[in-house]
Amino acid sequence: MTEKLQQLESVVIRSLRLFRDRYFPYKADKEDLQPAADQGNEEKEESGFLESLPVGVQFQIMTFLSPSDICRLGATSQYWRAMVRDSLLWRYFLLRDTPGWSSIDHVTMPNLDMLDAPLISVEESLDDREEGDEREREIKFDYMSEYLKGCPSCRQKWLPSRPAYAVMTSFLQYIVRPSELRYAMFGPGMEQLDVSLVTRLMHAHDVLPVATTPCRQTNGIGSGISYMFKNQHKFNILTLYSTNRAERERARVEQQSTSSKLFTVEGTDDSGNPLYSPTPYVQKVCQVVDGFIYVANAESDRVDWKGEVSQIRVLLNCAADSASRPLLVLSCVAREQSETINTTKRRTPCVSVAKRLGLPQLSNPWMPLLHIQVQDTVAESLSGLLDGISWLLRSSGVKLHDGSP
Repeated sequence: MTEKLQQLESVVIRSLRLFRDRYFPYKADKEDLQPAADQGNEEKEESGFLESLPVGVQFQIMTFLSPSDICRLGATSQYWRAMVRDSLLWRYFLLRDTPGWSSIDHVTMPNLDMLDAPLISVEESLDDREEGDEREREIKFDYMSEYLKGCPSCRQKWLPSRPAYAVMTSFLQYIVRPSELRYAMFGPGMEQLDVSLVTRLMHAHDVLPVATTPCRQTNGIGSGISYMFKNQHKFNILTLYSTNRAERERARVEQQSTSSKLFTVEGTDDSGNPLYSPTPYVQKVCQVVDGFIYVANAESDRVDWKGEVSQIRVLLNCAADSASRPLLVLSCVAREQSETINTTKRRTPCVSVAKRLGLPQLSNPWMPLLHIQVQDTVAESLSGLLDGISWLLRSSGVKLHDGSP
């Protein structure tokens, strides 16, 4: 990643310099940071000190600014308006910043496939590109829009306003909503990590107090536990484990996969992806819950998540009126990870988890209102959990008091 960023950085600087030399030749670089001798005082005052800096220095300054500050900089002059809209500049920001985003949802998820597009062709030199080609590239790959709609500090401004039917739907949900919302929680992140998220959740009374005593469910698949969110709303989590505790523990220690008892394999599709069918008990659970919590193993270095993708899809499909039931994905690691600690268990960024699970494709013509959020979570400290639960309750029509996340 570092090497790729460095390569892109040099390309961005060359692109900015090319643009500046072509359209603002009187602002040519002064590498010694001194103005040209023949430049009048009036022109110096008009251009400003920042505009007279070398392009490389201007780029470094922009890398320290927040997205909002960069946009404000673009409003100061025609020169900066053009410079801050450079497509490759925002491609650099996307590549640099998306791994650090702690959450993403179905509206703000950026198109990461844009980052795989080639910068320039083998036969094409960056310095010889024509203006029309650059305009076409910017239209095809609007990195700036993708960044601003997904950046945590900017995304609220980019969220679409709620249509009238959504307001009415929320009102009807409030009327008919049960007193205790129920959510089904499943996924390998509950079973494969060194720290059990479910166990920590049951004993973290300072985070989510347990409202009722757990009771065993049918077939020993899971336990329904009720929690109280910030003394405001009670909700129930029904855990769906892939198998019994002994087999799960053995698989975790041996780092082996287990055959899930939640599904039966029906075969494969035309692409070779597994086709699953939920057991009758799981089907019944999906029909009565108000939403889903999928716990992803963000420590996994696997690239192929096709099995998990199929399981998520089949559970959503067997739920009645699945479009109105939110899906919260907890991108979970066992412990807080420090950059100073040399470990092979690095967190997979939440945007990468969303892409690997195919979550952007879940909102299809049959489920256009499906609400999805991916939230970074730590099992040991439960960091990020309350943010995810808050989003889940709001997406279910719950009105939280001011001051809640």
